[in-house]
Amino acid sequence: MIQIGTYIKVIDNSGARLVLCIRFLNGFKQRRANIGDVIVVVVKTLRLKRRAYIKVTKGAVLYALITQSKRGLKMFNGDQVNFLQCSVIILNKTKKLVGTRIFGILPKKFRYSRFMRVLALSSGCC
Repeated sequence: MIQIGTYIKVIDNSGARLVLCIRFLNGFKQRRANIGDVIVVVVKTLRLKRRAYIKVTKGAVLYALITQSKRGLKMFNGDQVNFLQCSVIILNKTKKLVGTRIFGILPKKFRYSRFMRVLALSSGCC
């Protein structure tokens, strides 16, 4: 679960390395966000390799989709999926993907959501 003020790792090739969560978009007075939620983030650090291909700037306010969290996700059949870190994918203002590649595996939850394209770009599914 992610709270306001949490530093989160970015797992796509948009150019950002770490982002800071500043707001949630789902619900009224929501305190935590889980896998599959869209949040508002600020870019804090950038990747230094291949600066010519960086698509975001430091300090930019963007949307992000939560893809992994340490708390994990419980499925209806009793399975539970946990990850070692919290991570997000950067989205633009119209909620389209900024990056063209996603590094790491994603839960099957995205297969039944509006972000099905995320699974096509990722390396695997759990």
